Amino acid sequence: MQKNSIQTLSKLAVPLKSNGRFFKEKKTHLRSDFQRDRDRIIHSTAFRRLKHKTQVFVNSTGDHFRTRITHSLEVAQIARTLSKFFNLNEDLCETLSLAHDLGHTPFGHAGEEALNDCMKRFGGFDHNIQTLRTILFLENRYYAFKGLNLTIETLDGLIKHNGPIKNLKKFNKILGLNYFKNKINFTESPSLEAQVASISDDIAYNSHDLEDGLKSNLFNLSDLENIPILNKIVIKHKKRLKDYSIDLVIRQIVREIINEMVEDLIITTQKNLKKNKIKNLNDIFKSKYPLVAFSNKMRKFDKRIKSFLRTNMYYHRKVKSNTNDGKKIIRKLFFSIRKNPDKYINVSKYDKTNVARSICDFIAGMTDRYAINLYKKIK
Repeated sequence: MQKNSIQTLSKLAVPLKSNGRFFKEKKTHLRSDFQRDRDRIIHSTAFRRLKHKTQVFVNSTGDHFRTRITHSLEVAQIARTLSKFFNLNEDLCETLSLAHDLGHTPFGHAGEEALNDCMKRFGGFDHNIQTLRTILFLENRYYAFKGLNLTIETLDGLIKHNGPIKNLKKFNKILGLNYFKNKINFTESPSLEAQVASISDDIAYNSHDLEDGLKSNLFNLSDLENIPILNKIVIKHKKRLKDYSIDLVIRQIVREIINEMVEDLIITTQKNLKKNKIKNLNDIFKSKYPLVAFSNKMRKFDKRIKSFLRTNMYYHRKVKSNTNDGKKIIRKLFFSIRKNPDKYINVSKYDKTNVARSICDFIAGMTDRYAINLYKKIK
């Protein structure tokens, strides 16, 4: 069955047979290398914890708002759709989508900001690089090695979630000097699978943050009418409010936004592949990133939505009050644990040469409610 899959994949896809892992392992005839990667992510402790980590709201404020785990599943669904259309390596796409947020702190981006401030003297904090720390060092499920020992291709895709890496300073500080020992070419463009997972992340959080914002009454449908592309969709569906509930109308709007963005992405990506004469995998690595992209019109729409959400949701006074609480909790935890690390964490499990980084790993791994409960105990 896998032989057929290899034959039917596009020449632009990452082949189902990986170039290998850091530590050699026995192959299995039951699953491909990338199925194993995906399964390792799903069975990891860090992935399970995402269900109690906030996307935008502090997790205790409602049951129906998105958490990191629902967001990751939604990204994976969009990425698989695109991957199937372009005949790419679906399992790699799904793995990258499910793993991309493993390094997020409690309390969303507010938590990341606070932890980065605490770690300024010790190399800083970055949730994308923390994802790599999680899968390389912190997940401990095997006798033979630390981490999940994912394929080189999966590591490459996670490293280049936002494109090629031009400056390795932060990687070297947070992961250790030249950890990848020339196994990764940082300056090459990422695979199409990595580009698909990255842009699916944008599609998912734009559309779903709009839904969460509308449902929580931070803004209403009329506020969206000034955004190009969105205004036509909103005006069309607002007419249905006579016959249907606001919740159902919002869901239809969100479905249509995702559909518009996915269709635009497919058409633009096809044009980019043709225009740049992309014939094989090597052409992708050498190409000017990104090939998987929106049209200019949709890019403007994407920027407008992000700007709208920043103003009306992420910086809304109700959300700001929650995010400020989150920052206060992270800072208090960091400095309290730093005074007496042995009381809170088993430092022997971590890197004794850098206790601050071990504390950072501990806090970054916390769920919102664990952080809140520990803060109350310390307070």
